[in-house]
Amino acid sequence: MAELFIAMRRHQKLIMALVKGRALAGGCGLATACDLILASDSASFGYPEVNIGFVPAMVMAILRRSVGEKQALELITSGEPIAAPHAETLGMVNQVFPDAEFDTMASAFVRKYAARSSSALSLCKNLLYHMDTLSFEAALEAGVHVNGIARMTEDCQAGIDRFLRKT
Repeated sequence: MAELFIAMRRHQKLIMALVKGRALAGGCGLATACDLILASDSASFGYPEVNIGFVPAMVMAILRRSVGEKQALELITSGEPIAAPHAETLGMVNQVFPDAEFDTMASAFVRKYAARSSSALSLCKNLLYHMDTLSFEAALEAGVHVNGIARMTEDCQAGIDRFLRKT
């Protein structure tokens, strides 16, 4: 699982989890490892491993970066599932859609991202996750470097051209 989580973090494209129903234990860990999580209103999330004397150890590295420390501790030590709207308020889930409209709304959300510059999304993802290990000053310097790279991409050049022509 650790190798999978690392591969997901390093993957060039955004990885989205679309969750209907229950995402518990390993399923919740896999969703947590995704870059974005969309959930139906009736979905639930939880780490029940503690209930059998186990520890959701690997997912903690990701969960701790997604929600506050105290919320992460409660999630992994209570063993209780939480509803999608609550997961959204904690910052664990990005969007919650009504059950009846989930497929339509989640598809629209995914299409919105598919229409974005793939190079810009990739650079954003890479820089954001890279900043975990950097000081503030080093993170700013990394941002300067990424801006230089972004400006050289075809996507950025085309975007600037569209902006200047107001199209």
